[in-house]
Amino acid sequence: EGDIGGGGSSYSSLVGAAASMASAGGEGTRLDQLKQSEAKQAGVNSDGWFAELSEMWPGEAFTMKVKETLFHEKSKYQDVLVFKSESYGNVLVLDGVIQCTDRDEFAYQEMITPLPLCALKQPAKKVLVIGGGDGGVLREITRHKSIEVIEICELDEMVPEVAKKFFPKMAVGFDDPRVKCHFQDGFKFLADVEPGTYDAIIVDSSDPVGPAASLFQKPFFDLVHRALSATGVVCTQAESIWLHMDIIQELHALCKDVFLSDSQGTVSYAYCTIPTYPSGQVRTLAYEQ
Repeated sequence: EGDIGGGGSSYSSLVGAAASMASAGGEGTRLDQLKQSEAKQAGVNSDGWFAELSEMWPGEAFTMKVKETLFHEKSKYQDVLVFKSESYGNVLVLDGVIQCTDRDEFAYQEMITPLPLCALKQPAKKVLVIGGGDGGVLREITRHKSIEVIEICELDEMVPEVAKKFFPKMAVGFDDPRVKCHFQDGFKFLADVEPGTYDAIIVDSSDPVGPAASLFQKPFFDLVHRALSATGVVCTQAESIWLHMDIIQELHALCKDVFLSDSQGTVSYAYCTIPTYPSGQVRTLAYEQ
């Protein structure tokens, strides 16, 4: 866990860099700016290299040598690419951003899932996943035999279809009889859920660019809070401290306001290293009631 509200020269340097990137983008917070952005389409250059370019990490890119393009189509919602890489096995890319690879996906799945589930005083009985169409989070949830109901709300039906074909070791979670899939917008799904339904909610979202930025803002977390049981826990993907300190600060303050205003709970921050994510690291925010 980490404290993102403290001082110190290293912390100040990170905040200063994040503030510079935010101010370069114009008015409003960085999340507000990203919500107006358009996602990029993925592609492989003539030399057989894939480059991950995004305004989420301006001035830098992660590149991978491509052995073979396995799948590339446009769904109703996004550009979906799968390629076989030289060193990381199969790679899933949505709107130009790497989501997972065969080699290192476990690092992310084994952080965002066990942390909230093991934080509960009593084992969860009913769990919801928002996003997570590759099935990795589902796989980890199904390891917990005390859970009776596992629901997943994924907007794009093409993602699970592709995962089952090209990432079967991740998508195995879809085969569990406790799993029920809802292919619809997460906002609309949560708005129809009875208050206090879930013991744990895991938000496995993409980066906050374009429509996905709404999953990092207050109206969404108000609905998540409403759907959570009185002793429940929420965990969400929370970007990189090296690249997105301004986003993290905004998200941390927002979640404290939503989740701690009427309870004695906690908002905690954790991270793991994963080489194919920007800066080689990704963090999660967990809110325990």
